[in-house]
Amino acid sequence: MIISTNDLRRGIKVIFQDRLVEVVSSEFYKPGKGSSFIRARFRDMGTGQVIDHTFKGPQKIEQAYVEVKEVEYLYRDGQNYVFMDTETYEQTSLHADHIKDALPYLKENLRCQTLIYNGSMVRLDVPDTVDLKVSETTPGVRGDTAQGGTKPATLETGLVVTVPLFVNEGETIRVDTRTGKYLERA
Repeated sequence: MIISTNDLRRGIKVIFQDRLVEVVSSEFYKPGKGSSFIRARFRDMGTGQVIDHTFKGPQKIEQAYVEVKEVEYLYRDGQNYVFMDTETYEQTSLHADHIKDALPYLKENLRCQTLIYNGSMVRLDVPDTVDLKVSETTPGVRGDTAQGGTKPATLETGLVVTVPLFVNEGETIRVDTRTGKYLERA
């Protein structure tokens, strides 16, 4: 589908310079002198690279059809991670380099959203929060909680977060995947 650069909005996926990109921002400028232009910022869906581009007046650009599907993480097979489509039960494996931002939060049976373009996964989005078990931390000392101190804790996926002193090994905590910070006990 062909759209005008005037119709670019945040979140729209388009084909720009033969790459699948997502519109991060788009602003229309009409200076007092001269012709109008559109300043757009794109994020490459494959590499995550941010691209700034200025269009001289309205131009035509191809909008990409991207399908959103829910998948469930099953297991790790060497450097590949296997996911199952929750509707068709079809399994797909992705290399660790392709999903490196999601790796610290992946645990078995975690349901995620994936973007599919031309039959292949382009991006994997984990939920905003995940519940993970604390596998290693120093024991909290009684009385230290009054000051609101913190300590590092290693979670079951290998992620290290800062937690309050009252959190102990074996407990399950909720972590914000956008910031990588402790939220609460689960």
